[in-house]
Amino acid sequence: MSRTPGGLADAVVHLDTVHKVYGGGKNKVAALDGVSIDLPRGTFTAVMGPSGSGKSTFLHCAAGLDRPTSGSVRLDGVDLSGLKEKELTKLRRERVGFVFQAFNLMPALNVRDNVTLPLRLAGSRPKASEVDEVIERVGLASRQKHRPGELSGGQQQRVAIARALVTRPAVVFGDEPTGALDTRTAREVLGLLREAVQWAGQTIVMVTHDPVAAAHADRTLFLADGRIVDALERPTADMVAERMTHLGAWAEERTAHDRQYGATR
Repeated sequence: MSRTPGGLADAVVHLDTVHKVYGGGKNKVAALDGVSIDLPRGTFTAVMGPSGSGKSTFLHCAAGLDRPTSGSVRLDGVDLSGLKEKELTKLRRERVGFVFQAFNLMPALNVRDNVTLPLRLAGSRPKASEVDEVIERVGLASRQKHRPGELSGGQQQRVAIARALVTRPAVVFGDEPTGALDTRTAREVLGLLREAVQWAGQTIVMVTHDPVAAAHADRTLFLADGRIVDALERPTADMVAERMTHLGAWAEERTAHDRQYGATR
């Protein structure tokens, strides 16, 4: 796996004219329509957009979970298009962390074993001191022997965050990581992600529908019809909500136009 020299050194994730098309003929849907973006190292990026805008497809292509129809994706300097499936799996395991809305913990394993599972699957022996540090960072030092069923939703998501961070990945992708949590717990989890950027220089990319969640990011990208149509630096919840309101109205107008156009063809 060769890395890219020069200009992309600080772009942990680089998308170049990425298209993703599902289906064919009349059923063809363009989920991503020529997306180009750099996501810098050590930053927190939120991705927002109306339903069907391409948010999940963006995350899946950027993380190497799905291959684009055309265009290229580089992750930590590696061009994903040239990788075979086995190489892609290895790269995701070693350089990518994931935090999902459903915590995806192993119910039979305790906190510590859930956190160290990615390392053990990769054939690595976890360093006790590093595991201790990440578990302490997420506030679960006294709960290491508890199983997921003995933890609250917020505590389970903390375990998932620790699991994503313990491999020291190049980037952590979050797919609605606070979607199943109450407001106070969500704020605590977002604070943890924010801290990971600050104390570990972690890179985080988070898909969310929540303006409050997006306000924890350094930058918010707005997707509509598979394209990045806007961005906010150092966003506030009010700024994000306002942009989303405009995007929602725009999306409704586009849908109405498309229906009319389809009816007259």
